[in-house]
Amino acid sequence: MSKYLRLRQICLVAEDLAPVEKQIVDVLGLEVCYRDPGVGKYGLHNALFAMGGTFLEVVSPTRPDTAGGRYLERRKGDGGYMYIVDCDDLEARREHFRKLGVRIVQDLKSGDDVSTSEAIHLHPKDTGGCLLSVDRHSGAEDVTGGYHWAGPSWQGHDRSKTMSSIVGAGLQSDDPVALAERWSELLQWPVAQAKEGEGLEMQLDHGFVRFGPMRDDRGEGLRAVHLKCKDKPGVLAAAKKAGVPSGENYVDLVGVRFVLA
Repeated sequence: MSKYLRLRQICLVAEDLAPVEKQIVDVLGLEVCYRDPGVGKYGLHNALFAMGGTFLEVVSPTRPDTAGGRYLERRKGDGGYMYIVDCDDLEARREHFRKLGVRIVQDLKSGDDVSTSEAIHLHPKDTGGCLLSVDRHSGAEDVTGGYHWAGPSWQGHDRSKTMSSIVGAGLQSDDPVALAERWSELLQWPVAQAKEGEGLEMQLDHGFVRFGPMRDDRGEGLRAVHLKCKDKPGVLAAAKKAGVPSGENYVDLVGVRFVLA
C-alpha cells in the first residue's frame, strides 16, 4: 500500500530561458535554487525554483531538434510541459505501468552523498495530457529532505516572501473525462467532480490535477498552475510593474495561467 503520492514539481518549457526566468523572479518572488547540468544531454538548460518543498522548473532548448523544441512547436509556444509526482512505492508502480503496456521513455536514478532521486517518465502518447513523471526521492516523507534534481542546497533558496507552494495544475483536453480516467488508471487514484469549475479532479496527498475542456487553440496540455500565495497584492503589483497580464487572482507567465490562492 502506498504511503504517499503527491505533487512535487511542475515543469514548463520556454523558447528563451533568460526572460521568463526574470519574470518568475520579479513577479512570483522566487529565486533560482539550482541549474541541473544533467538536462544538457537532452539539449536543454534549465532553472529550478523551490517553494515549500515543491518545485517549479523551466527548461529551454539549447540546440535544434529536441523533444522540448518539438513540444514548443506542437503547442504553439511557451507552456506547460511536465506534471511530476513522487511516491514511496516506485517498484510497484513501474510494474503497474508495464502491465498496462505504457511505454517508459526514461527510467532514471541519480545521486550522491547528499541525496538520491529516481524518476520514471511515461510516454505522453500513452498518458495524454502532458509528460507525466513518477519519482522517488531520498527525502521520502520529509518534503524538506533530499531532492537530487534540485541540487545539494536547495533548502537555502526556499525562502520566498510571496509564495508558499504549488498546490495543483490544470490540464485541458477535447475529452477531459477520458483523460481523467486514464490518469486515474495510471496513478491508481480516484477522480471526482472538481471542487471549483467544471470537469474532474484528482486530489493527491498533496496537490491536485484538474481535467477540463479546451480553453484555447493550443491543443491538449497543461494550461494552469495553482499556487498557495502569501502575498497576493504584492504579486499582482509586481505583475503590473512588469507588464505581465494579470487579473484578480492570476498572472500569466511562460504560456500558462498561475492561479493565486
